[in-house]
Amino acid sequence: MTTGTNARVGGGPRFRRISRAIAFVAAILLSASAAAQSWPSRPVRMIVPYTPGGGIDTVARVLAQKLSEQVGGSFVVENRPGGAGVLGAELVAHAAPDGHVLLASSTEFAINPAVRPKLPYDPFRDFTHISQLASVQFILASHPSVPAKNVRELVALAKARPGQLTYGSSGTGGGPHLAGELFQSMAGIRWTHVPFKGAAPASVAVMSGEIDFTFGATIGLLGNVRAGKLHAVAVTGPKRFTELPEVPTVAESGVAGYSATGWYGFYGPAGLAPDIVRRLYNESVRALGAADVKERLAKSGNDYVMSPPEEFTGFIRAEIAKWTKVVREANIRIE
Repeated sequence: MTTGTNARVGGGPRFRRISRAIAFVAAILLSASAAAQSWPSRPVRMIVPYTPGGGIDTVARVLAQKLSEQVGGSFVVENRPGGAGVLGAELVAHAAPDGHVLLASSTEFAINPAVRPKLPYDPFRDFTHISQLASVQFILASHPSVPAKNVRELVALAKARPGQLTYGSSGTGGGPHLAGELFQSMAGIRWTHVPFKGAAPASVAVMSGEIDFTFGATIGLLGNVRAGKLHAVAVTGPKRFTELPEVPTVAESGVAGYSATGWYGFYGPAGLAPDIVRRLYNESVRALGAADVKERLAKSGNDYVMSPPEEFTGFIRAEIAKWTKVVREANIRIE
């Protein structure tokens, strides 16, 4: 009786369905493992959704060169600018998850969901988050003739002249723009944003006296600050910029808790094999963690980060929540 029951259970339809399911999962795992072992089997395209020469482009090219040397394949940076990073990100979101098309993008990856309600992708569902590569803070700079030389004086001047002070940025909805909106909210002031088509025109405008202040990446404004063409009021990150150690942070200058940094992230399409993700992360840590590379990136204003995938995903969620709040308060919207 017992023997017959076991025979029926062991060979029954339910047992066969379970066996097939186990075999299917095993086949998928073996296939993913085999794919990871043979990766890369052709040149890897690293999509940078901005024009050449910017911060993320610089970091991506260093990373691509190092990965080519370490992994043994060919990693090629491909610039696909448009839509504040949206066009390049969409390309990667729709790519095959085989590790041969990757994305290196900037802060806008977390800002775009807040300012662009009709994104052609979901930042979580459509991507595999590999790592935050680096971070870069901004300088809050002014024309030398502006009487406010520090944050406290700026706040006092803005409160005395509500809406009259102007600050420029590289464009509506970008990191520097939202850094200014966050400052306005946390400092309790009202000033006027003037968007430009890029960081360079914004810098020229403040140096010519067309506008009073600007927020710009440290490396972009450093030369003009040192030349005396701009006055560095403060830096926006959680710590001082090593190349301008005398310039305080906004937070230590009176706006407690303020922090606004740009950052660069590394992504693949959703469904990227865990073995490939792990290898990409480990190789990237090795590449950007080399002493000569860290020093080179630091001189261009980049702080080494390299957070693991799970931590990076949490960071993105926090950034989206933070900037969504700022965007709603400032009523910023880009169709």
